[in-house]
Amino acid sequence: MKIIPAIDILNSKCVRLSKGDYASQKIYNHNPLEVAKEFEAHGMQYLHLVDLDGAKSKHMVNYNILEAIAKHTALKVDVGGGIKSTADLERAFDSGASQVTVGSIAVDNPALFIEWLQKYGPDKIMLGADAHNRKIATHGWTQVADMDIVAFIHYFEQKGIQYVVCTDIEKDGMLNGPALNLYKELIAKTKIQLIASGGVSSIQDVYDLKAIACHGAIIGKAIYEGAISLQELSKLC
Repeated sequence: MKIIPAIDILNSKCVRLSKGDYASQKIYNHNPLEVAKEFEAHGMQYLHLVDLDGAKSKHMVNYNILEAIAKHTALKVDVGGGIKSTADLERAFDSGASQVTVGSIAVDNPALFIEWLQKYGPDKIMLGADAHNRKIATHGWTQVADMDIVAFIHYFEQKGIQYVVCTDIEKDGMLNGPALNLYKELIAKTKIQLIASGGVSSIQDVYDLKAIACHGAIIGKAIYEGAISLQELSKLC
């Protein structure tokens, strides 16, 4: 299972939110590149970079931070937040992203999302499936579509998607454990490679996600709050 630490960017700083609420932001570091280098120094190979400014602005904002991390580390970076146009997508790749995670466009303009998937391939385009009470949430989680998460994923699975980043919003940033039952259901009902995000609070949670065959685990607040050490995670890389 891939161990994927997360960096969320707001106002050029490394922050974490609770349940996606911008008012709940807590700043952990003023230098995201410094954080990325620390992850790499502990053996991490992947990074999940979230452009919170981009999610709010509806276009990607923090290209310079992505570019710096891609240039000064060997981390394979997947980036999400604010990718709403082909220009945004191409600039993300030009700035060094290995993959992009796209959610809102898949809801608002599925034809464009499928076009991206066909042009760049399922190794480059990941589906962001963020759920609130099983319904898909978009636009920085400010809107909830009347669309069940299993049906949403299954639709795009038929279009060729392979990787899905799934966050249960009720779990995000709360340090109360991941949505294991939801993830088990998604793994049982689809053939996608599931990357779990949100709620990881201990190293046992990471082992639990591995036990149910998640492809990857995104870990953020638990690292920043010291609930999981990078030394512990390095043993799983």
